[in-house]
Amino acid sequence: MPSSMQKEKKDKKYKRSYARRLTRGVMLVLFVMMSGMGYLIYHLSKDIVVDFMANVFHTNMQASARYISNAMEDVSSAVRNNIYDVEHNLHDSEQLHSTFKRIEALNPRVRNCDIVGVAAHQDEEWFHEAVAGDSACWSKPYFDDNDAKTPVVAYLHPIRDGEGQLIAFLRATLSLEFMTQQQQQQDSIFQANAKFFAVSSDGSVFHSYVLMRDGTFLTHSEHRRILKGNFFDHVKDADDAGVASKVIGQMKKGERSKDETDEVLLVNRAKTYLFYAPIEGSDWMLAVSVPTMALDLFGVIVGILMLLIIVFVLIVTFFACHIAIQRAVKPLMQLAGAADEVAGGHFDATLPAIKSRDEIHLLRDSFENMQHSLTAYIEELKSATASKASMESELKIAHDIQMSMLPKTYPAFPDRNDLDIYGFMMPAKAVGGDLYDFFIRDEKLFFCIGDVSGKGVPASLLMAVTRFLFRNIASYTPEPDHIIQALNEALSRNNDTGIFVTLFLGALDLKTGLLSYSNAGHNPPLLLSGGEVSIVPCDSNVPVGVVSGWEFTAQQLQLASGDTVFLYTDGLNEAEDNIHQQFGIDRMLTVANASSHQPQPLIEAMIASVQQFIGNAEQSDDLTMLTVQYTNPD
Repeated sequence: MPSSMQKEKKDKKYKRSYARRLTRGVMLVLFVMMSGMGYLIYHLSKDIVVDFMANVFHTNMQASARYISNAMEDVSSAVRNNIYDVEHNLHDSEQLHSTFKRIEALNPRVRNCDIVGVAAHQDEEWFHEAVAGDSACWSKPYFDDNDAKTPVVAYLHPIRDGEGQLIAFLRATLSLEFMTQQQQQQDSIFQANAKFFAVSSDGSVFHSYVLMRDGTFLTHSEHRRILKGNFFDHVKDADDAGVASKVIGQMKKGERSKDETDEVLLVNRAKTYLFYAPIEGSDWMLAVSVPTMALDLFGVIVGILMLLIIVFVLIVTFFACHIAIQRAVKPLMQLAGAADEVAGGHFDATLPAIKSRDEIHLLRDSFENMQHSLTAYIEELKSATASKASMESELKIAHDIQMSMLPKTYPAFPDRNDLDIYGFMMPAKAVGGDLYDFFIRDEKLFFCIGDVSGKGVPASLLMAVTRFLFRNIASYTPEPDHIIQALNEALSRNNDTGIFVTLFLGALDLKTGLLSYSNAGHNPPLLLSGGEVSIVPCDSNVPVGVVSGWEFTAQQLQLASGDTVFLYTDGLNEAEDNIHQQFGIDRMLTVANASSHQPQPLIEAMIASVQQFIGNAEQSDDLTMLTVQYTNPD
């Protein structure tokens, strides 16, 4: 009895220890994850609010710029629409006065409309600028003589006499007070957006300005700075040297700032995001300065809130996990007893029912699945065997189809005594990428041999396409270089897989024995002539399908009666034995010298020699050969 009680106490202690260890592990993982999430959310929140506000500033700023541009365009359009009446009523003061009043009535922002004589203002700066431009233009802003507090700008349109001579300017004076009002409304909008995001501000942190390209203020909350102060004097570098000069240079060029806030400047000695955009139809810029603290504050607040939430969630999770783990451990003992029975070989043993839908229930289901795994495995093995047999059957059919594409009836041209030809192909897999083909047209034998990069089904598909294109193109043109160039263009187009074809293509004139050929990165063939064996000279060209627009070279070789041309793929010269030695060109030349120069016996000798060389080594590449013998009876 004491031992039983001792065992029971030990079991309880073990259970409590496991629950605590698991609770601590879960809490540690939760703390790390939630701390990381809090850090990430803090920065994401900060970036989102800054980017959003930057977009808001840009949108409102562009709307304000369009408003100012439209106001100026209304004035310039009104002047242009009435210039004809002014030029034809120069000597009718009443009619001119009526025209000026109409322009002012239709455009309330126009303070005054009058005619400025050329002779009276030849010494003034605006006169020289207007004459130099020889077209309508806006003057530089200035203070009205009648009201030294209000900045104005004049739209000047040249007036010419009947002979086209400049005699005066029609001037419409536009008050810039409306831009000050617009900027005040703009600042109110920016402040409203800031309050929406709970950014603490007294309303003075956001400033918008209309500036000339040289930085001169056209609008400012302090009237004394208008047309006198310069915004660029207040812009300094914050952290990175050169940012201020770069931004000032962009503003002088009339460029638009980016939506991203990755550049921080010192404006009035405060770290600031600066947004700016040109006003169309003028040499002015619209700028908005926003202190970084105003936008960053929301991210800081969110980060603090996340930290508080994390602490609260961790406390609640600790107690919840501890209770849940204690309840979860109890079914494990029941499952352990049932698992021992299954381990004893009773695969049909009944497992305990577990109501919870958690990992323990999943473990119970896993044990149940183990009971049926052997039967399922056998069924799957049967199905896999059947699928493999079906695949092998399909590959056998594909092999038969591929081989049926190649010439296989020999002698190929039994009714001719001027030609003997024989071909052979043995793919390394069920289907291969080597090809050869030949046909006669207009007393010329067109033939080719090629090797598609890679092996298997992809190479066999490109092999079939290449053979089809060869037959199709060679039916229209007799020049090997033209044929191979057309093949290259067709295969290079949309060649996303990067597969290419080495190809040797020839055209043998059966009347004269002149062989015209073009080589595309293929092994040069052998020439067996007069008891000697040599390598046919071939120019270096890229394989077909690599480079579109490649100019392939054409070459010629005069064959005598009895000469034999032996063509092959690298499956012959690069065939390897068990120690990875290659068959090589020297062995090929030796076999060619020792064997008959007749096409079929020559290929059979090559096959026997290479099979003897590789022994029981596995064939690593497709083996293809083609032999053409010219036997002119004349």
